[in-house]
Amino acid sequence: MRLPVAFLTFFACAAPVLAQPITPLSPPPAAAQPAAAPAPQIRYPFKQWQWFTVNNTLSWHQTYYTRTYALDADGQPTPVVVDVGLNRPVFTYQAQIVGPVFNRVWDTPTNGYAEKFKHTIEPVLTIDRTSAVDAFQRVVLFDGIDSYVGGARYTYGLNNRFYAKRKQAPGQPAVATTISDRREGSNDQKDWHFIGHVEMDRGGDTKIYADDVRMYTGEDRAIATGNVLFAQGQNRIAAERAEFNTETRLGTFYNAWGLSTVKAQPQAARPGTIAAPTNVQENVVYFFGEKIEKIGPKKYKITNGGFSTCVQPTPRWDLHAGTVILNVDHYTLLTNAVMTVKGVPMLYLPILYYPTKREDRATGFLIPTYGTSSLRGQALHNAFFWAIDRSQDATIMHDWYSKTGQGVGSEYRYNFGPSASGNFLASMLDEHATTYVLDDGTQTTTSASRSYDIRGSANQILPGNLRAGASVSYFSSIVSSQTFNTNIYDASRNSRSIRGNVAGAWRGYTLNGTLDYLEYFFDPTNSSVSGSWPRIGISRGERPIGDSPLYFSVNGEVARLLRQSKVSTTDATTGATTATDIDTGLGRFDVAPQIRYPFKQWQWFTVNNTLSWHQTYYTRTYALDADGQPTPVVVDVGLNRPVFTYQAQIVGPVFNRVWDTPTNGYAEKFKHTIEPVLTIDRTSAVDAFQRVVLFDGIDSYVGGARYTYGLNNRFYAKRKQAPGQPAVAREIVDVEVSQSYYTNQAQSLIDRQYQTTLLSGNQPNNFSPIALRVRAMPTNEVNATMSAEFDSRYRSLRTISAQGGYSTPILQASLSWSKRAFIAELSDFNNPAFLDQSVNASTNLRTRDNKYGTQYSFTYDVLRGGFTQQSIQGFYNAQCCGLALQYQSFNYGVNSFSPIPADHRFFLSFTLAGLGNFSPMNGALGGVPH
Repeated sequence: MRLPVAFLTFFACAAPVLAQPITPLSPPPAAAQPAAAPAPQIRYPFKQWQWFTVNNTLSWHQTYYTRTYALDADGQPTPVVVDVGLNRPVFTYQAQIVGPVFNRVWDTPTNGYAEKFKHTIEPVLTIDRTSAVDAFQRVVLFDGIDSYVGGARYTYGLNNRFYAKRKQAPGQPAVATTISDRREGSNDQKDWHFIGHVEMDRGGDTKIYADDVRMYTGEDRAIATGNVLFAQGQNRIAAERAEFNTETRLGTFYNAWGLSTVKAQPQAARPGTIAAPTNVQENVVYFFGEKIEKIGPKKYKITNGGFSTCVQPTPRWDLHAGTVILNVDHYTLLTNAVMTVKGVPMLYLPILYYPTKREDRATGFLIPTYGTSSLRGQALHNAFFWAIDRSQDATIMHDWYSKTGQGVGSEYRYNFGPSASGNFLASMLDEHATTYVLDDGTQTTTSASRSYDIRGSANQILPGNLRAGASVSYFSSIVSSQTFNTNIYDASRNSRSIRGNVAGAWRGYTLNGTLDYLEYFFDPTNSSVSGSWPRIGISRGERPIGDSPLYFSVNGEVARLLRQSKVSTTDATTGATTATDIDTGLGRFDVAPQIRYPFKQWQWFTVNNTLSWHQTYYTRTYALDADGQPTPVVVDVGLNRPVFTYQAQIVGPVFNRVWDTPTNGYAEKFKHTIEPVLTIDRTSAVDAFQRVVLFDGIDSYVGGARYTYGLNNRFYAKRKQAPGQPAVAREIVDVEVSQSYYTNQAQSLIDRQYQTTLLSGNQPNNFSPIALRVRAMPTNEVNATMSAEFDSRYRSLRTISAQGGYSTPILQASLSWSKRAFIAELSDFNNPAFLDQSVNASTNLRTRDNKYGTQYSFTYDVLRGGFTQQSIQGFYNAQCCGLALQYQSFNYGVNSFSPIPADHRFFLSFTLAGLGNFSPMNGALGGVPH
């Protein structure tokens, strides 16, 4: 195996998918990029004179061979090839010299063959100079890359070229351009009869083959019979008989069939990025009929025939019609069309508009998807795709459900390059009242409802070095959201959000403006709102203070922070429902300058010292009772809160040990690093802490000191990423254990370093939970993480989670496990309703060409002993058609919003070459290539 150093140009081999909404959008056209050369080279063409040119090329080949010829005792090569590598550099210089060129021209206006003749004499000399190759005899020769031996080569010669300037009579093919066994001329040789193995070259890319051809040059007409074949470029028409115009190359073919190739348009590269993948496959249209009229360069009228994009000896499907207007690179119109599968009629359509365009996206209806579920009954998902242009498209969808009603939706996508891109999906469900009969014979009824769901994101570059982004994930009914979606993430989603952001940077200063709205639902009528509306921050990056080792930075922020509780109560007597909104939001202004001094005299021991000051003003605070103690009521009373903090991040002393393992099959070297870490946080006293409404870390200063100590173990391996490449070091395992000690026990309730400290059932403590974190990535294909927290007071496990994954081009697998343990003394850990333990797994297996594939996933509730959901998908894609299906079982549980305890769903989708399918609005068939 050899590994030459070369530039790379990437290509993709994906067939064009017409009427396909999932195809990636392309940015506007940009200048095409040149293809990469096989080796680094510099070329200087000398073209000062037309009669003398020199093309100079200097190149370098750096080639590595994994095996070479063995040497004998005298150091001479033998025919035996051994596993001994060789690095071979070669420099080459080439000069291609043409000239001096001598020309002579003869004017022959009365000559019956040509008006002018020209004779050109070209002396040529090519000089190739190669640097010495000492180990050439050890190289195993395969091709030209291996054939450099050192020295010079001079290739010389003489070219004689003869030219004739002559007229090609339009519409009057010369007899010499037609080949046949014999021919007969008549009508002063204006009419010709070609007999036997006729081959007519009509110029360009057009040729005609037949057993017998009668040519009428005065009428620009020809009649061909017997095994007629009309070839134009990559298009072919075969017929028993044909009549065509020799000038326009149009005509009529009887009892004929043909093939026409739809070439995909190349996509230009976006400036500053890797060239777009090139579509090298083509879509071929097969058509047939009793009569085929060629009425345009790529337009045909077919009578009593049809067409198919399934080009096989026996097409799996085709479309028959009385009249077909086949317009290649555009659309095909059929009237009274019948679709047949394996010769069996399956579907009748009075009129059909079928895309046969060269673009990979075409406007039109997509193939419907069929589905069925226990909750909504049988379903038919339809969609219309609108290819607005190459940078934007839209899909309009409609869902029909036999039990509950219907839904409509639309997705819009755009990609205008680096400056702007986005996608938005909006859907609406209109469901009528439905009655369900449960397994025990009881009935449950849902009321009529209308709900909507909006999702999307967008990015936009603005003037003034600003960039904007926005995202939305908003629904009107949590009941519809959790029962409508098929994937476990959306089905368990309890929150809706709207976010927007504008950011920019100028000369060390950064501006960040954010709008953030998040609403979390406890049930369909009770929720809490949080976020910022808006939050504007400006910061100045770190800069050294003069020539000192000190760095100064400052951050400032003004925000309108959202916090609102929406509570609905029902009167037990009257049944009336009262909705109450409790607003505890406020305005906050904060400025925080800081000075940092990093001590890095030794690599094995570092101390990062930071002194900062937070000056924070709140427009609202908690009210005080008669004893001066805070209450849960937030009032419009301001508070100015200054806080000074000092932090020292100490790492070390660091201990390292290295093992050399040259014969190890995994790595050349291993390294183990032990890092003791200690972070000291000292905060000045905050007298009014109990009046502060807590939102984030800015509000969580309570005074006192926090000591966070831990030990990090890191393992490194120096290994090759690919054969022939130099070995590089990478971290393969990282184990971190840490804990905090607080001088003020109130700090233990608001420390955001730990996952479980913010739970309401915690009790003040001088010690935090013990946190354990493990990360492993021994190869590019395998990764794993684990995290756990242990209660330091009751010496019990609080939470633990582990994830692992394996990824290759054909197989992706993941497995995760999480557990929230039982602790009798803690209220948030001793309630069975709050405990959980689950396992999630997903496996995706497919062939490299995406012909076959399957995906299986499940979520298992270990605590309650049952599957929350299971899903299996599969697909098969042939040359001209495909099949995809999915089955899913979803157990809602006793506390869900669903009227039935479980839902069983099935989805089925077909594809035809040239027609695409789609994923319905509920996310079904999401793992299938579209």
